[in-house]
Amino acid sequence: MASENFDPARQNPGPAPHLAASVKILIAGGFGVGKTTMVSAISEIAPLRTEELITEVSSGVDDLSGVEQKHTTTVALDFGRITIDRDLVLYLFGTPGQDRFWFLWDELARGALGAVVLADTRRLSNSFAAVDFFERRGLPFIVGVNCFDGAPRYTVDEVRDALDLDPHTPVLLCDARHRESTKNVLLVLLQHLIELAGREPVST
Repeated sequence: MASENFDPARQNPGPAPHLAASVKILIAGGFGVGKTTMVSAISEIAPLRTEELITEVSSGVDDLSGVEQKHTTTVALDFGRITIDRDLVLYLFGTPGQDRFWFLWDELARGALGAVVLADTRRLSNSFAAVDFFERRGLPFIVGVNCFDGAPRYTVDEVRDALDLDPHTPVLLCDARHRESTKNVLLVLLQHLIELAGREPVST
């Protein structure tokens, strides 16, 4: 009989494996602000990139002022992963910066818990669209000012005023090329999300 061959250990082999919570984070901003660089700097896996060479086809379409030396551009997304601890894994999605690819942002934002808006002080006005995108959708975000070599230096308060940000929106200086700097940006975002969750009224 089948019952004679029944082995309880096969039905209950032991405790279930520990599963870390996964959180989707967007790395957003205008064209050439360093989104691909930031994802690459922190990802613990080989990052997925969808970069293509900038050709003459983009002439008159893409604004290269201030980033004339840029030769590639993201046409869909960048993807990376970083484990914060055994309980939390971040999945990073870098958005395309060119206006003609912004139709992808709505899909990329689906299911995201928060975002980093990267800003470049050489082209600070290019950050308005990203800030407006997240404010309209009620998606929490922070602003990371990517400190490019030779770019004008401003205080975080000056950047906050220039972008007309909510006083509670964190703004910090960073270098997207460096892992520790990028890690600090993500930790500030996580702390911001925790603080926002603590402010939400508890439904009864």
